[in-house]
Amino acid sequence: MSVFAHLVEQLAELLQPLFHTSATAAAIVLFTALVRLLLHPLSRAAARGRRARAELRPRIAELREKHAEDPQRLQKAVMELHARENVAPLSGLLPGLLQLPAFFLLYHLFSDASIGGTANELLTHSLLAAPLGGRWADALAGGGVFGPAGLVYVALFVLVAAVAAFNHRRARSAAAENPVTAAAGDGGQVPGLAAVGKVAPFLSFFTLVTVAVMPLAAALYVVTSATWSAWEQCALHR
Repeated sequence: MSVFAHLVEQLAELLQPLFHTSATAAAIVLFTALVRLLLHPLSRAAARGRRARAELRPRIAELREKHAEDPQRLQKAVMELHARENVAPLSGLLPGLLQLPAFFLLYHLFSDASIGGTANELLTHSLLAAPLGGRWADALAGGGVFGPAGLVYVALFVLVAAVAAFNHRRARSAAAENPVTAAAGDGGQVPGLAAVGKVAPFLSFFTLVTVAVMPLAAALYVVTSATWSAWEQCALHR
């Protein structure tokens, strides 16, 4: 944890001439961008996997017709097809899972009162008027929705809502092009993909809850990552 805190502090020092008292917040955004840049090759691989799965749809349709009366055999045949073609059905989840350690490090870094036995000075830093270790409830108690700190959260909520709406439209469009049905006899999909397909269009809006309940530093990580993901997916699927 202390090594991670030192990294954030070093980035903040580099950015201080440009961002002044918000340098630590800018360092979190930069750190998030660096993490996503490192994961970009995996995102590209996941995009290739999605294209490969799209190419398998006609063959899956044939299996669906062949095993229409045997849902279990259909599921097994679909999974065998993915294995033969070296296509991982859930490969798109890997970039998100690999971000979790960085997210939890930031969460604890701006939640713990001490680091390595000394006071956590990062908790004294802020984004404009909003402390990085504070939450939306603190901003509401300190000045209301439109108070100095509250306005920082309003701006984040607007950004998150815009990104979520964009992702929702893209997810619904993708679902319309490649519908996933819950019944194995109808869809013949890998088990679990039906539930994912139904929930996926709404997942982006969960970021609003994250911004509301997490420390601002962790919320910044999530917002930056979500914005990066929207841009990245748009670029990869042109």
